[in-house]
Amino acid sequence: MKSLKTFRTVFSLLFLFILGAFLFIWIDRELEFRKERAERPLPTGLHPIVETKRDELISRSADIGIDIVITDGFRSIDEQDQLHQQGRSADGSIVTYAEGGESYHNYGLAIDFALRLPDGAVIWDIERDGNGSGRPDWFEVADIGKELGFEWGGDWVRFKDYPHFQMDFGLSIRQLQEGYRPEDVIAD
Repeated sequence: MKSLKTFRTVFSLLFLFILGAFLFIWIDRELEFRKERAERPLPTGLHPIVETKRDELISRSADIGIDIVITDGFRSIDEQDQLHQQGRSADGSIVTYAEGGESYHNYGLAIDFALRLPDGAVIWDIERDGNGSGRPDWFEVADIGKELGFEWGGDWVRFKDYPHFQMDFGLSIRQLQEGYRPEDVIAD
């Protein structure tokens, strides 16, 4: 009976020791990974998949008689901060609620578009039916974007951002700020 209690005690202590060692190693590795992620440089352009899908969006829109122009893609943190100041401490209307580092544009994962008229003018008219399909061009482009895997800002509930498309690859802004990148979640 005494040897069974001793065995249980030794087994319990051994189990706790192994569990503690495992946790120590796991925490140490996690801290190392966090440090590596935090030191990753920010992107300097569109993610290659977003770039490819952007080009497909332009091409597929043209195929149905809608000429679009990409008005914005990658944005640096400084550019985002300047845009955020618009309508606040700088002239103009408010066009974003995201400060630098809070936009998918800052990580090369978002684009904005507008319609281009035959005379070259660029417009943001979400009701225009320039190709005569009976449906606004803007929403036809939105459908194409969603088919290509983009999330469309026009579907957002809190704030409608009709020109905006993004691919988050399952990453939140917080994760991107912590250094995670789409390559961390995309399996090749």
